[in-house]
Formats: sequence, C-alpha cells, structure tokens
Amino acid sequence: MIADVFNFLTEAGLREELEEKGVHLKVPAGKIVVEPNKYIKVIPLLIQGTVKVLRQTENGNELFIYYIRAGESCAVSLSTSLMDKLSNIKAIVEEDVELIAVPSSVARQWFEKYASWRLFVLKTMDQRYDEIINALDNVAFKKIEERLLEHLKSKAEIMQTTILKLTHQDIAIELSTSREVVSRLLKVFEQRGLIKLSRNKIEIL
Repeated sequence: MIADVFNFLTEAGLREELEEKGVHLKVPAGKIVVEPNKYIKVIPLLIQGTVKVLRQTENGNELFIYYIRAGESCAVSLSTSLMDKLSNIKAIVEEDVELIAVPSSVARQWFEKYASWRLFVLKTMDQRYDEIINALDNVAFKKIEERLLEHLKSKAEIMQTTILKLTHQDIAIELSTSREVVSRLLKVFEQRGLIKLSRNKIEIL
C-alpha cells in the first residue's frame, strides 16, 4: 500500500526505511494534527483522506491555505522540520485519514541521504508555495462572493462529493470573514440555484 501511494520514492533503501521507521496511523475527522507554535515531531505522509491547513494569527483568526491529500505531505511541516523551527500553521483532519508518520529527525536524514526524498520535499514546497500565493491573491484581490464560490467548488472537488457537511461558521473561519457575511451570500447562491441549503449541509447544484 505504501509503495503504491508513494511510488515516486524510488530508492530501495528509502522504501525499506519508510516501512521500518514510519508509523502507520488512522486519524478521525476533526482531529488537530499540527498546532501553531509547537515543534513538528513527525512528517505526515497521507495514504488516504484529507487534511486542511490553516494559518492562525496571534489573536486567533484563521485563514485556509491548502489541502493535503493522498500521496502528499505538508510543505510547512517539511520546511519547519528541516529548519528546526516552530510551526506557524494549524492542520485539521477534514475527512478520516490513514497516514504514515515519519519522525522529523529521520526526515532530515533522508533529505541528505536520498535524492527521491529530496525531490519530493522540493516539489511539495513548490506546489504549496503556489497555493499560498493563490490564497493571498484571493484575499487581496477577489471579492468575498467570488472567494466563497471558489472555496465551495474546491472543497466539493477535494471531498469528491456534492454534499458538504459544514456550518456557516466553519466556512467563515476558513475564509477569515464573518458568519453573517457567509450566511447572506449562501442565501444569494441558493436563490440563484447554485446550491441547496439544509442544517449543517450545503448541496452543490
């Protein structure tokens, strides 16, 4: 299973170490797996499920940055681990995940030891950098109505479902806006025939 999902980690020695030193975990939805202002002790490699990554400010405000999916890892976790820095993000399990937890000390050794791991880390950072820039562009240049619609479409695509189980407050936190604004815009979307609202559910039409 691990070899199938992470088949781009080509060196035989790396695969053996991944099987030997990685810890196989199952984590339920809603669990916080990375917290701000703490050292990253393990690097998550997702086998299945989805994790959402948020930027959290000192006053508690949050902004959605990107999702982690099967075959991927967290760029911020990788970079802060390599630099031995405190985390500046919050990662929450969006839907039940199965993952391999690699100790940060081992991941740092792999960066020097294995070319395919080094390439995986660099590609992950490059991909997430683009997503972070996109998140900043959305906040800076797009209207909240456009951001909300894109966010719902993206979430439905990631979750591979047209029915999203989340509250208006959940969305407001992810978009760093107020619940009242989200509720008003969702009503507008419903009137346009784009979505159907029910208690803690949004159906994408």
